[in-house]
Amino acid sequence: MMISLEHVTKQYGKGYAVKDGNIRFETGKITGLLGPNGSGKSTTLKMIAGLVRPDKGMITVNGEKATRKIASDVAYLSELDFYYDTFTVKDMIEFYESQFPDFRLEKASELLQFMKLEPEKKLKHLSKGNRGRLKLVLALAREAKYILLDEPFSGLDPMVRNSIVESLLAYIDFGKQTVVIATHEIDEIESLLDDVVLIKDGVYFDKQNVEQLREEQGISVKEWMIRKLAD
Repeated sequence: MMISLEHVTKQYGKGYAVKDGNIRFETGKITGLLGPNGSGKSTTLKMIAGLVRPDKGMITVNGEKATRKIASDVAYLSELDFYYDTFTVKDMIEFYESQFPDFRLEKASELLQFMKLEPEKKLKHLSKGNRGRLKLVLALAREAKYILLDEPFSGLDPMVRNSIVESLLAYIDFGKQTVVIATHEIDEIESLLDDVVLIKDGVYFDKQNVEQLREEQGISVKEWMIRKLAD
């Protein structure tokens, strides 16, 4: 059981978002998909979620080809807002429950309290930080086998970032769920990660175990990333 990309290529115009990519994300781990903006992180997650089709190659999630049908196993948090502004927080919770059989209202209620979100508040009146919190509630309230988080910290203040990290620790079932976090900001999440994959210009050019990086090379993930990107 894992996410596997084999010889995957995705082009937009003449440029490559991903070029002949081969990588695996192991079950039961939190993996950081790291790289500069525009390196191919978001496209990778969208292809795994079945929202974008690769031009070449094969992507499988738990042995099944990644298509839109894979949504029943994959919870995907986009870096973009995708809400109906006339909805309240409660409306979004109920909408997600209607769409995903694995969505748990009790867990969503706990997460709303944890994130200090008011159920009756309209989405158009939420701050950017609270919209980010709500997106995470919607993703984590599902019991999906795979959770994909695209730039969950983008533009958020340190307090919001801390609450997101705390919720990841408290509300993910590490025995059953696999998490991939795409980000170029790693200070907050380095302590969470089991593995890291580095992508640059559409190429997955290194993968490391975080504990081995620290013990064998004596460096942090941030130091490793800076060195690799400078090569």
